[in-house]
Amino acid sequence: MRVVIQRVSRVVVSSNQYGTSRIGEGLLVLLGIEETDSESDVAWLVGKISRLRIFSDADGVMNLSVMDVNGSIMVVSQFTLHASTRKGNRPSYIRAARPETAIPMYEMFVEQLKQSTGLEVQTGWFGAMMQIELINDGPVTIIIDSKDKE
Repeated sequence: MRVVIQRVSRVVVSSNQYGTSRIGEGLLVLLGIEETDSESDVAWLVGKISRLRIFSDADGVMNLSVMDVNGSIMVVSQFTLHASTRKGNRPSYIRAARPETAIPMYEMFVEQLKQSTGLEVQTGWFGAMMQIELINDGPVTIIIDSKDKE
C-alpha cells in the first residue's frame, strides 16, 4: 500500500454521481492498493498514520498526531499512486490492485482507521471520478509505502 498524506485545514471531495464529503483540520490520505497487499499492510499503515506526529505543538514543533489534535481524516482511493512510467510516456497501472481485491482492502483500511483513532473518518467513493479541494497546511506532505516500512 502506498499513501500520500497531507496535513490539511480542510478538504472537500465531490462527485457528480455521489455528492460531497468534507472534513476540517486533519489529514487527507490518498490510498493506493497493490495486488500483493495484505491485512498486515493495512494494520501497519493504519498504526503509522494514526501516530504520525506532523501537527504543531504549542512551541510550533511538529510533535502531535491527528489524534492529539482531535482532527479528522479523509481517505480517497487512488490507484494512480502505483503508476509505472518506466517505459514510454503513458503510465502503466499493472501493479494496482483490481477492484475485487482493492475494494475489500480499502474498506478494511477505513474501518481500522476509524477503530484505531476514534476520529471522524470520511471517504471519497471508490472508482468514482472526484474533484478534491484542499488547503494543505504547511504545506506538509508525506509519502509512505508499506513495502518499504519507512
